[in-house]
Amino acid sequence: MTTKHWADVTEEVVVTEEMIKRRLGEIADEMVVDYGKIMKQGEKLLIICILKGSYVLTADLIRELTKRGIPCMVDFMCVSSYGSSTESSGEVRVLLDLRQPMKNKHVLIVEDICESARTLDFLQHTFRSRSPASIKTITLLDKPYKRSATNVVLDYVGFTIPDKFVVGYGLDYDEKFRGLCDIISLKEEVYKKGAKL
Repeated sequence: MTTKHWADVTEEVVVTEEMIKRRLGEIADEMVVDYGKIMKQGEKLLIICILKGSYVLTADLIRELTKRGIPCMVDFMCVSSYGSSTESSGEVRVLLDLRQPMKNKHVLIVEDICESARTLDFLQHTFRSRSPASIKTITLLDKPYKRSATNVVLDYVGFTIPDKFVVGYGLDYDEKFRGLCDIISLKEEVYKKGAKL
């Protein structure tokens, strides 16, 4: 655990590095079964990393899938509904679109956290219009308490967590804490008052 250096801002450790590693292995095993039913010989799984928060999850997941013999290719999309705020604005903006065409490809969307689900609703709707062979979605963290988009499908969920503001393992607050190996909840005074860290 690397969060001891951040004890003054940590409310609690929500998900440990060890828990993440174990759960990703379990999910990768599920994917082997699921994609084994629909992918043909020679096909590659197109993994869409939703920047910025999903880059750590994407890297670890690709390694787990590669160990299990699933060939992967990766592309990146950057969308935003937060800016520097801790609350979603509700407006989804595309900051970087994909470079790879997804027509007739099996697509896996990799998201760090699902809260209101507006971003994933936008992504799933947008991607369906591009005629992939299949679309599945993984989110590491699910916070379903303020869900406003109800048609979103989460095929793989790492952890359902309490309604707390969390950082680490790619998730940030104002571009801080992405490199933490554990996922922690911040003390409220840190993000409510905009404390300098």
